[in-house]
Amino acid sequence: MEPSLRRRQGVPPGPPPAAVHVPESDAKRAVPSAARARSWLVPLVLFVLALAVRVYQLASPAEVVFDEVHFGKFAAFYVTGRYFFDVHPPLAKLIVALGAWLAGFDGSFEFETIGDKYAGTTVPFREMRAFIAVIGALQIPLVYEIMRETGARLSTGVLCALLVMLDNAHVAQTRLILLDAPLILFMLLSLYCYIKFFQQRYRDFSARWWAWLAATGLCLALTVSCKLIGVFAFMTVGGAVVWDLWNLLDIRRGLPMRRFAKHFCARALFLILMPLFVYLFWFWVHFAILTRSGSGDSFMSAEFQQTLVGNEMLEQSIELHAFDAITLKHRGTNAYLHSHPERYPHKYDDGRISSDGQQVTGYPYEDENNFWRIVPVGPVNDDDGFFNVTRRRIYHKQHIRLLHESTNSYLLSHDVAAPLMPTNEEITTLPADQLEADEEAARNALWELHILNGVEGETTWSSRRSWIRLIHVPTRVAVWTYPGSELPEWGFRQQEVNGNKNALDKTATWVVDEVRPDPRSPMYSVRSRPPPPRPLQTLPFLDKFAELQASMLEQNNRLTQTHPYSSRPIMWPFLLQGVSYWSTDNERRQIFFIGNPATWWGGIVAISVFAMLFLTDLLLRRRGIFQIPHAVRERSLRTTGFFAYAWACHYLPFFLMGRQLFLHHYLPAHICAVLVLGGMLDFFTSYSVDFPLNAGGPSLTPDRMRGRTAREHSTIHIVLVALAAAGTAAVFVYLAPLTYGHVSLDPAGVNARKILSAWQLHYAK
Repeated sequence: MEPSLRRRQGVPPGPPPAAVHVPESDAKRAVPSAARARSWLVPLVLFVLALAVRVYQLASPAEVVFDEVHFGKFAAFYVTGRYFFDVHPPLAKLIVALGAWLAGFDGSFEFETIGDKYAGTTVPFREMRAFIAVIGALQIPLVYEIMRETGARLSTGVLCALLVMLDNAHVAQTRLILLDAPLILFMLLSLYCYIKFFQQRYRDFSARWWAWLAATGLCLALTVSCKLIGVFAFMTVGGAVVWDLWNLLDIRRGLPMRRFAKHFCARALFLILMPLFVYLFWFWVHFAILTRSGSGDSFMSAEFQQTLVGNEMLEQSIELHAFDAITLKHRGTNAYLHSHPERYPHKYDDGRISSDGQQVTGYPYEDENNFWRIVPVGPVNDDDGFFNVTRRRIYHKQHIRLLHESTNSYLLSHDVAAPLMPTNEEITTLPADQLEADEEAARNALWELHILNGVEGETTWSSRRSWIRLIHVPTRVAVWTYPGSELPEWGFRQQEVNGNKNALDKTATWVVDEVRPDPRSPMYSVRSRPPPPRPLQTLPFLDKFAELQASMLEQNNRLTQTHPYSSRPIMWPFLLQGVSYWSTDNERRQIFFIGNPATWWGGIVAISVFAMLFLTDLLLRRRGIFQIPHAVRERSLRTTGFFAYAWACHYLPFFLMGRQLFLHHYLPAHICAVLVLGGMLDFFTSYSVDFPLNAGGPSLTPDRMRGRTAREHSTIHIVLVALAAAGTAAVFVYLAPLTYGHVSLDPAGVNARKILSAWQLHYAK
């Protein structure tokens, strides 16, 4: 940039502070033809090699592997248009479905369980895996380009690309029908586009400046549209943008506030508003494709479900009347409200005393003991005894009783502690003959019906389509059950049902599954016949989006179950635990998801060295000791420091999560660690530490200032690059049987590859 132009824009001499420093890519000097050829030939070669590594043995195993059971199934649902639910946004799943559709998949194979055979089916699993492998291979030249755009040597860029290309975890994750390949590709594109945008910082508001800003926002939106953890890419770029704006605000730059406001609005438009619309667009596509009823119906509201073709609410829902017999199914666990003659034990193991009442439980199967008859509190016929349909309807907030048909007892709650959760009330029953004799007991058998989104006096209760809460009138607790609430042997291992004191708990909702109309009703013959289909309902897109987004977040927070291969973030950089993806006993083959220790341990060492080096330098500078030249320090902070910040954004937030986590969640952070490793390699092979006898300590000096020849300098760097590449390749090949699952290993071979004793490999001694 010309000095006169820098003065006109109010930029002080020297490189301006910013999140990342990059050399000008559009320099006016002519680029040699060899360099131009290299600019496309190297990325092309890297892509071809990466693709070869990923498609090797692609047809093996010819079985469903790990989470292919989910994401392959979702592709089948997209192809057939059946609605499903998942905690992730739709883009990555749409990409998987696109590959399946292009390969001619008809959606008939539904990936039911891990280990299901592909042989003898029409599912094009090789093509589906190959589609993901191409996306994974595109990451490799992108890693190279990111390093080159930040000023790294060609050999350093190639090394970083090789470290990702030959990482066993990345290879395993990008050659199966999984979602991480699109996520990481868009994350890397976000970093690349932001770097290219920052290169235009002296040409603000030029066409290229706008183009790269828009591309950054688009790639960020695509990242978060794959998985919600894509928000970490927003944190990375967002932090850099905030720092850049903070520096632009500096009065010493002489930037008028009107021009600063233009900078701020441009970033807000393309990095916040535009990504929001892109994110919304993929949900619109999701809803446009999934128009038929499917497995995800139960996660959505009745209003939502009635927008789907073939939904039970449209085809089988009937209005409920007094004295109908019904079964109630819990929304979260699909357990039926159930009772049987057996009673709660008089005394629990912890010494508490029960009511000795009849057990009320959650039972997962259809059974005669699931039927309850709706008993009205007041009369339902006219004074002359004439049947009155209007008075027999059940309305929102109406008081009712539920009579258990097989034991002739009424559902009841009272101030007695529940068996497994003493803070909640016990749910039991009251014999019908005691109801008339005991006024207080009769009151304890009184329930208030709450229909979700109902209007008092207007909304009527219907089967299949009305989600309801049963709230106990005297104590205001809601009938509730929950996952993992298994009763002891005395309760036949059925789920506990208790009175939840948080009556508005979203999980305390039930739906009527089966109805037996009252045979005494004059309308019995009419109501016993299948109801006519209801017309499809409509729901505004934003209402559907908001409901699905809330359900995604809610279900994601509930993923707290234990898993034998789940792990905590502190274990990931050190590869203390992997994940068994697939195994076969007869051939003793297995796929074990684990990273290449050479790249994972090297990455965390590089981050540690970077942090210690620059924290030490910061402390020394406070004492007036400047060991690292200012230009060197600024450039390293704006390049390697940016990658270290990206690593922190993609890793540290996992420590705040209580949900189930696995090693593959570290993959985006691992790539950032590899970029830091490349930056530190360039740093230490460009500068050396001098220990002059008459100085106060060592100093970091450019090699060219110390008189080191270019040949010596290049030799050291190339030797280190070659050693790192060779070591990574050797470890990759050694662990390849665990990555591809193509080789049978005897116990000795398995144990030999068990680099850490914590690795839970199959078929070890």
